[in-house]
Parts: sequence; structure tokens; C-alpha cells
Amino acid sequence: MSNDVPAPTAAEGGAYNPAVPNAARIYDYLLGGKDNFPADRAAAEGLVKIVPDMRQRTRENRDFLIRAVRHLADSGVRQFLDLGSGLPTGENVHEVVHRIAPDGRVVYVDSDEIAVVHGRALLARHPEGLVRMVHADVCDTDAMLAHPDVVESFDRSQPVAVVMVALLHFIPEPQVRHILDTLRAWLPPGSHVVITHAAPGQMSPEEQRKVLAVYERANMRIHARSIEQITAMFDGFRLTGEGVVPVSHWRPDGHLYHLDELPRSGYFAGGVAQLAPLP
Repeated sequence: MSNDVPAPTAAEGGAYNPAVPNAARIYDYLLGGKDNFPADRAAAEGLVKIVPDMRQRTRENRDFLIRAVRHLADSGVRQFLDLGSGLPTGENVHEVVHRIAPDGRVVYVDSDEIAVVHGRALLARHPEGLVRMVHADVCDTDAMLAHPDVVESFDRSQPVAVVMVALLHFIPEPQVRHILDTLRAWLPPGSHVVITHAAPGQMSPEEQRKVLAVYERANMRIHARSIEQITAMFDGFRLTGEGVVPVSHWRPDGHLYHLDELPRSGYFAGGVAQLAPLP
């Protein structure tokens, strides 16, 4: 971004003003997508200046999503709820699921109206009922779960996998706990959660401040959390053997960092866990 002319904030320009960077479109750009505007590209390039390997970290996060969904579908899960799904991009959840189980059901949820419009256009050609896009606020979890498309899509006698990839770091702690507690009470036995969260690694306070400032211009605030705090999000669930790890470490298909080789500039941490049985 230019240092001479300050970018407008979302409050100044309106929530869907293309002159205002948007977190979903920034993510799309970093993944090589085309559904973004100059303001989003400028914001993303600003992030790359602070974190030079931001594109790689973003790609690793997406690759984790693909591997986790594939693992759960291979394990027999046929119902997926993708929260904060963002803009459609390559290898969406339903595409991964349907290669394994053509009858699998996927519901995407996002509060961003643009993401929902794009998603519904993309999904229009799919058989009615198998893939749906819901416009709802994840933080209003009870209302989201009561949405007719959510209620009609899922057989509550069978497991559901809830996907929350690169979502919870945008939500403050009391709301995160409410979301997770509500989901845990709603999920059928045998269900799973998939979570990734930005981890600061060894970034300096100044570097973290600069990253936060980029997202604040997009009217999104990132809440930095330690690995211990991210692990606590899985309370009530049983983590797979990997636990909460850098996403590139979770059942990797390719290069695996040794723990002493982790990038200093931060990364995404994540895990997959199954609903623990009642005591």
C-alpha cells in the first residue's frame, strides 16, 4: 500500500466497497485466485512485505484443508459443515468429498454477502440438496444451526464434520468458546471438527502490529493466540495422533519441516479431532 494516501476503512467506504480490502478476497489473491480487486491485491502485497512466505503459508493452509477433508471422507464421514468458507476457490470441500462419496452433503456458511453470491453461482449446477450456501453469522451459532438449509441438509443420527479453517483467529475469545460449546452440544456422536488458526511463531511485536493493521483496514481484527490456546479450542474433542501442529506437518503429502526449521515469520497451526464421548 502507498504510504502517501491512507486506504479507506470499511466503515468509511461501506462493507462491500471494492476500494476497501476484504479478508476473503485477500486470501483468494494469495491463493492465486481472480476474485479480488486492486485494494485486496495491495493489502495482500503489504502482507507479503511483512511475511515474505505468506503465499506459501496460505497454500499450506489450503492443502491441509484438502487432506483433512479427504481423510474424513475416506473414514466414512458424509456430512460437512464449512464455516467461514469465504470465496470459492480450487479444490472446494464438496469437490474433495464428491470424488470419494458422490452422495456426500456439504453446507457452506459465510457472513460475507459477496462470498455467498459467488458460492451460490458456483453451486447452482449441483444436485439440489447435496451442496448449499448459507448466508449467516457464525457468531450467532444457534440461529445458524437453525437455518432451514442446515436443518434440512443433515441427518443428525450420522456424524458431521465441521470445518473452521482460518476462521477463529478473527473472533474474540468469549465468542470462540460459545461457538465451540454450541457446536459440541449440537454435533451427533462420532462427529469431527477441523480447525486452523494463525500462529505468530517468533514474529516480533512490531511485525505482528503491521499484520494486524492490514486486516484492520479490511474491518477484520486478528486475535493472536499461542499453540496452547489453539489446542484448548479442542476441549471436549479427541485430537488425532498429530495433535495441534503446523498445518504442513499434518499427514503431509510432500515436504515436512523439522520442528527446528519452522519459519520464523509465523504459520498456520491446525488439527482434526473427534467428539469425545460423554463421561
